[in-house]
Amino acid sequence: MAAEESRYDVPGGRLSSALPLLSRQAGVSISVADAQLWATRVKPVRGRMGVDEAIRRMLAGTGTRAVRVSTTSWRIERQASVQRVSHRAATPPRQPPQPRARAPDDFLVAAPEDEIIVNATKTELPYSQFAGVATLLDGGDLAFGGERGTDSILSRVATVSSTHLGSGRNKLFIRGIADSSFTGPTQATVGQYLGDIRISYNAPDPDLRLYDIDGVEVLEGPQGTLYGAGSLGGIIRAVPKAPDAHALTLQAIGGLTLTQHGEPGGDIAGIVNLPVGDGGHALRLVGYMISEGGYIDNPLRGQDDVNRVHIRGGRGVFRIDAGDDWTVDVGGVYQAITSDDAQYADKDAPPLMRHSLVQQNAKARYAMGTVVLAKDWGSLRFQSSNAYVRHRLAERFDASLPNGVAGTVDVDRLFAPAVIDAFADRPRVLDQRNRTTMIVSENRLSRPFHDGWGWVLGASFIDNRTAQRREYGFGGLRTTLPGVQNDITEFTGYAEANVELVRDVILSGGARLSHMRLGGSAEDVPFAVKLAGEATTASRRETDLLPSLSILATPLDNVKLYARYQEGFRPGGLAIDGDFVRRFRNDQVRTWEAGMRFGDKRNSIVDANVAVSHSRWRDIQADFIDSNGFPTTANIGDGRITSVTGALTLRASSALTFELGGVYNHSKVDELAPQILPIFAAAPARLGRIPNVASHAARGSVTYVMQLGDRDFRVNGWANYVGPSRLGIGPILGEGQGDYVDTGLAMRLGDERRGLSLTLTNLFDARGNRFALGTPFLEGSAGFLTPLRPRTLRVAVDIAY
Repeated sequence: MAAEESRYDVPGGRLSSALPLLSRQAGVSISVADAQLWATRVKPVRGRMGVDEAIRRMLAGTGTRAVRVSTTSWRIERQASVQRVSHRAATPPRQPPQPRARAPDDFLVAAPEDEIIVNATKTELPYSQFAGVATLLDGGDLAFGGERGTDSILSRVATVSSTHLGSGRNKLFIRGIADSSFTGPTQATVGQYLGDIRISYNAPDPDLRLYDIDGVEVLEGPQGTLYGAGSLGGIIRAVPKAPDAHALTLQAIGGLTLTQHGEPGGDIAGIVNLPVGDGGHALRLVGYMISEGGYIDNPLRGQDDVNRVHIRGGRGVFRIDAGDDWTVDVGGVYQAITSDDAQYADKDAPPLMRHSLVQQNAKARYAMGTVVLAKDWGSLRFQSSNAYVRHRLAERFDASLPNGVAGTVDVDRLFAPAVIDAFADRPRVLDQRNRTTMIVSENRLSRPFHDGWGWVLGASFIDNRTAQRREYGFGGLRTTLPGVQNDITEFTGYAEANVELVRDVILSGGARLSHMRLGGSAEDVPFAVKLAGEATTASRRETDLLPSLSILATPLDNVKLYARYQEGFRPGGLAIDGDFVRRFRNDQVRTWEAGMRFGDKRNSIVDANVAVSHSRWRDIQADFIDSNGFPTTANIGDGRITSVTGALTLRASSALTFELGGVYNHSKVDELAPQILPIFAAAPARLGRIPNVASHAARGSVTYVMQLGDRDFRVNGWANYVGPSRLGIGPILGEGQGDYVDTGLAMRLGDERRGLSLTLTNLFDARGNRFALGTPFLEGSAGFLTPLRPRTLRVAVDIAY
């Protein structure tokens, strides 16, 4: 069998990652005589050939050789004529446990677990050489217990928070960098990526479901050098599984959920990987449908469990092997989220109850087409990532209060007095629609970090156009309110290098230069008003330089000390201001950070890290309620944020693991912009800290794995505490929120091909208040709260072929 020719598609890289792949494709067993060789950089192998030729090509120039042990077994060892390099040997990777049973078509290779690589650094930097806090979540762990989208990340990372307005409508924040509660014109403070494709600019989190994901990387703190605008707080990068040209696989997942005090729900998903022809091409498809049962009652409308959510979507990638180590991935993503009604409740009502005259539904539609070209020369990598994105969000808010009491909106300027009197007892609504279109392209050349240095050089282009329109309804009448369109075109060049100055000391530095053309206009305003504001809406240009610098030292084995400086920025834009449109300026964050890491994420009994950061945030872009009762945006002033974060993993045994994590944030808006002072004059004491960021949060989990016959039984339990925070900026949005505990328990019995799962969330059926905004029209109300989903049981099966 070893003499037969096989088709190979093995990328270059470390021997520890390339060798298991080659072994499976060849159908032979390959061992390594010296543990130090696992870190050797090897060549890519692609094409049809015999196993001896494939191994020879992979090991070319490495100073090693392959010795045939038997017909189907090989051993890799050093060549006798090659002298050993004089440098500190890497810690031998831990050998993975061998499976108990082996199917006839499975082939084993004595290989260690792959070294942890932070791909979000764009230089494939090993985590052991990364100066900063990077949380790496395994895709299997995220899927364990059921697919929950972004909530799966929130429950595992204490430093990531969300507004909880509703799926497809939320804004995400990392480490205290938060701006507002609304979906306005400001750019998101967290950069979100699917693979290497940017999925949003100034739109809310699309909450793409994380089916068939290899993992998620969360980088904390500004990442302006590599990611530019929109990374003030950090980035979240989900890595989908790539098409496999050598295996036909099929996976199906189905679950049923029962929610206490609410309606049942369910989910179903399918994943297929299909090799196409003999040329190394492959197609990978994912499709899913989810229905989440409602649990909020609305007696005014005579309805129970009104807030059901329907999610359907899919993702597909066709990989083309273009030859000569070139690959082309053509893909697409589509997801639709329909919320039948809002998920908030009244503070002064019985639990899980709201008295609303209006059905506050929402629809989010997200579509993206992608083309990614890549080439691997072994020591150099090139990648071109290109995408076209369309994002639509339609929301309805209740602008009236129970029993016909008017909200904060000044309707006198919208309707004649006779009309107001005739429809005084009718419900009032605000319909808001956001349309975003984005073209993004990034091209980079990189040298992965090895032999003491690595670098990345790149250029990117972004064209983003967002239009926001609003319509106010009074009884059976409708009137169009002023809207705004924001256009931005960004050209960027960036570079970063990592160099091992001396033994155990790595210095990293880089810079990003961005030039932007910004423009926009008022929509649906009278011609005279539009003409008066023409100077404000005229196009303009901005140029920003974002430097970065970090240093990492290893004074003791398994102890890392680091310090870093990084900047981030968001360009300015236009916001609605009554009948006019007002310009707001760009804002900028400068962050200093220092930290320590102890242990290894895979090989140590104890793995821990702690970091302290201080950020200076100038010209903060934030949303608040204007004098007419509508959300608006402006630069409110300057602020400071100090954060202390920490995490601990304890592997008590091969079966039992404990995890702890926490964050403390101290934030304050310490200097108001002059144009904002009149708004806060009535309640200056409510300025306080930056909104939507808990002053402290903590999480803990325990995982236990045991064997039951020929199957594995896995149990994971978790508890997350989210401390108090404020809803927003200004006297009207000064509501408190947070200070609750979320819990869960997940179990699975099965193997790699089939399993039975049971998940129980919110074990103690707590209520809490995740988000204190129901509708922005707050005056005269007792306030709102967004409770946790009540205790929910999910029973699911998964099957793979």
